[in-house]
Amino acid sequence: MNEFSDEEKDGLYKTIFSRRDVRSGFVKTAIPDEVLTKILNAAHHAPSVGFSQPWNFILIRSAATRSMVKASFDEERILAAGRAEEPRRSKYLSLKLEGIMDSAVNVCVTYDPTKFGPFVIGRNSIPETGVYSVCCAVQNLWLAARAESVGVGWVSILSNDTLREALGLPSHVVPVAYLCLGYVKKFSKRPDLEETGWLPRLNLEDVVYYERWEQRPDPQ
Repeated sequence: MNEFSDEEKDGLYKTIFSRRDVRSGFVKTAIPDEVLTKILNAAHHAPSVGFSQPWNFILIRSAATRSMVKASFDEERILAAGRAEEPRRSKYLSLKLEGIMDSAVNVCVTYDPTKFGPFVIGRNSIPETGVYSVCCAVQNLWLAARAESVGVGWVSILSNDTLREALGLPSHVVPVAYLCLGYVKKFSKRPDLEETGWLPRLNLEDVVYYERWEQRPDPQ
């Protein structure tokens, strides 16, 4: 059995608990190719349903492409604001929610359901497991980046139609995550949306049930 030392375990948990969704504070320092490769390789070693490895990683450095994506963000941000009432609308519009033009590189992580043919072990009953697999790759990428002191921000306020056009995606390929990667001035001690009071961190006991939905353990 390949055991982990206490120091190695501490490093894992430190990475998990200090990971942040970074939207601001990017610095003008390029990510070395060997570091970016290590991060992408960690993502590529995520678990996947039926070992289908249904992801691809599109690296985006072009200012023109980023500008197209940023325009989509700006449009979708205003549309989303219309669903909120004051004062929440104004607070939402005041938040910095992307680093598309500021980060060193953008990465679009996609899902290709056609890899290895139509039959994938484990995907028949729950087709969504393909997308879930890509999300596992995103989490691996995020944690590896944090370990390398690289910030990552997931931009979900976007039109997938715009991403398809900007990146030339085939019709069957689904854009799952649009990520902004770069070195940052600092990593916040708490998530930005917790720091700003947008939402609180839930207690662990509030999200753990036993045996059935909303069933709590018997009081001792």
